[in-house]
Amino acid sequence: MPKNIYAETIFIDSFQNTSEWKFISDDVMGGLSTGSVIYETSKGISVALLSGNVTIENNGGFIQIRRDLSEIHLDKAKFVKVIVKGNNQKYFIHLRTTGMFLPWQYYQSEFIAGKDYSQILLPISEFTRSGFPLAKNIKSKNIVAIGLVAIGRNHQVELYVKEVSFIQ
Repeated sequence: MPKNIYAETIFIDSFQNTSEWKFISDDVMGGLSTGSVIYETSKGISVALLSGNVTIENNGGFIQIRRDLSEIHLDKAKFVKVIVKGNNQKYFIHLRTTGMFLPWQYYQSEFIAGKDYSQILLPISEFTRSGFPLAKNIKSKNIVAIGLVAIGRNHQVELYVKEVSFIQ
C-alpha cells in the first residue's frame, strides 16, 4: 500500500450528519432481530453505536446501518477504511452497487471489532458477492451504498464506529 494513503482519501464520513445513515433490521422480512443506532459526540468526535440482538429465528438474522453513496464519485476507490471498536465479534461491511434490486444482494467483507478502537482497511477487490447473478468482482464506480452489518448468527451486537471512508 502507498505510504501516503491518507492523502488519497476520496470520501470520509465521521457521523457529523447522522441523517445520512439509516437503521435497518430483518423485521422488514419477518425476522426477529432487534437493535438501534445511537449517535454520540464527545470532545468533538462523533460516534455511531450499533447495538442489539441478532437472531436467526423466523428466517431473520441481521441489523445494520446503511448510507446512500449514489451522489459520491468512488471511481478510484481501492479500499474501505473503518475506525471501530466493539465486543470482539465479527461484523461486515456490505457494499451495494447499481443494478441491485433485491435486498439480499451485496458485496461483503468481514472484520473483528476489538475492545479498543482500531483502523481496519479492507481492499474493495477482496469483497465477495452474496451470490449469483452478481458480477464476481465489484467495480468501485458502481458503488451506491455502504452498510455496517451484524448478520448470520445469534449474537449480541455492540459496534462503535468513528469513521467510514473510501481510499484510493
